[in-house]
Amino acid sequence: MKRQEMVRRIEAHGGKWDMVVVGGGATGVGVAIDAASRGYEVLLVEQSDFGKGTSSRSTKLVHGGVRYLEQGNIPLVMEALKERGLLLQNAPHLVRDLGFVVPNYDWWEAPFYGLGLKLYNLLAGKYGFGTSRILSREETLERLPTLQTEGLRGGVIYYDGQFDDSRLLIHLAETASEQGAALLNYAQATAVTRGDDGFVDGVVVRDGETGEEFEARAKVVINATGAFSDGVRRMALPEARPMIAPSQGIHLVFPNEFLPGDNAIMVPRTEDGRVMFAIPWNGHTLVGTTDTPVSEAALEPVAMEEEVEFVLKTASLYLAKKPQREDVLSVFAGIRPLAKIGDGKNTAALSRDHTISIDASGLLTICGGKWTTYRRMAEDCVNQAALLASLPERDCVTHHLNVHGFHPSAAKFGALSVYGSDAPAVEDLMRVEPHLAQPLNAALPYVEAQVVWAARNEMARTVEDVLARRLRALFLNARAALDMAPRVAELMAAELGRDAAWVNAQRADFEAVARNYVLTA
Repeated sequence: MKRQEMVRRIEAHGGKWDMVVVGGGATGVGVAIDAASRGYEVLLVEQSDFGKGTSSRSTKLVHGGVRYLEQGNIPLVMEALKERGLLLQNAPHLVRDLGFVVPNYDWWEAPFYGLGLKLYNLLAGKYGFGTSRILSREETLERLPTLQTEGLRGGVIYYDGQFDDSRLLIHLAETASEQGAALLNYAQATAVTRGDDGFVDGVVVRDGETGEEFEARAKVVINATGAFSDGVRRMALPEARPMIAPSQGIHLVFPNEFLPGDNAIMVPRTEDGRVMFAIPWNGHTLVGTTDTPVSEAALEPVAMEEEVEFVLKTASLYLAKKPQREDVLSVFAGIRPLAKIGDGKNTAALSRDHTISIDASGLLTICGGKWTTYRRMAEDCVNQAALLASLPERDCVTHHLNVHGFHPSAAKFGALSVYGSDAPAVEDLMRVEPHLAQPLNAALPYVEAQVVWAARNEMARTVEDVLARRLRALFLNARAALDMAPRVAELMAAELGRDAAWVNAQRADFEAVARNYVLTA
């Protein structure tokens, strides 16, 4: 998947596209896959990099949503559990099962949560990941040796899924490309175009690399910009009422010593009403999340001090070693694009169901939902878009469509397992050019070949693209990522044909972003 090839694909296309998708996160890319795999002609444009927003900032879980079960939203839970199973089936190189332990400190917790989690398993049906059961105090500590022991009675274990969100998204973009879609990052939709009937029939796109603009006409335009949906809607209908109630969630990343082993902690109820997780992820411990309503969405949200203190305080209630600010390797924030209900102030209570809206201008908007259900959201969206555009009716085929890189035993590739079937090609890079086997930083398992691969084959255009999303360095250890940035810039410059001025600008740009991931004392 190369940007130059995408540009050529767009230039070679004549006439209207069947669908133009605005937004390169999980929802937009999912729509592009679904539509292209049905044989529709699809163009997707993204203002920044794929997954720059919400889709790279999740809790890294593929799950049905235990909290939604408590809310009584059985249909959403059942749908998400089925999609969880399909995602494991279609992308086994990026999704795995993970055991979650709910620690019990009161007498009523074991029977209460045990019963609820048995129902969770039952709803999963044939897509179940494992059987839940009640654990003794000794079994709980065997699985979670760093758990707070004072007052501990035991626990309940259940199984859900874990994944690497932005790695999956890049593989989904490659899947869409293989199905025939054209996808262009750093290409912002700056305005809509209208047909003779006054309805939206395309967008004006500015190529962020060349500064050139072009019109992309379509039989239907799909707004899949998540937290930024209302901004796109107002381009088509200035008086459009807000659909999004943005909510910010943050995560803190700690060394592995805080949660060694292969099991996660699930805290079913915190002070703000949310579920909190502590999970092992890429050799580190990830803890979150918060739920803080915000007035508007930011492309690069910053963790608030009160959110950081809340996560530290909650984690300290369950971990024997109390995490301190100086233990935090990285802090990252993300915006949930929740569908607005009422005044939108209590975002923890808002449904994660998705919403599809067609406004008076003819623009179709899909928002809400969650990462786990991206495929189902896309199927629903394409069905509606095809009907709106009077396109030939074609069945969805993504239920059993393998995601790019599909490999049933990718674990054998070790640190390169997330590349799936591409892993041997990355290994070949290191064999052909042995210097590319050089580690980028001793704190993280990344090598120079992965930078070259990202620039050459995954449309990475900036140092941030590589260190935040193609690799997960910025999310795992911000200081290590800062140390890696100069060498990454040099490698990318050689691959992309950039000059010294570009290298210096990239280093400065990355440092400005990365400062927000470093938690100061």
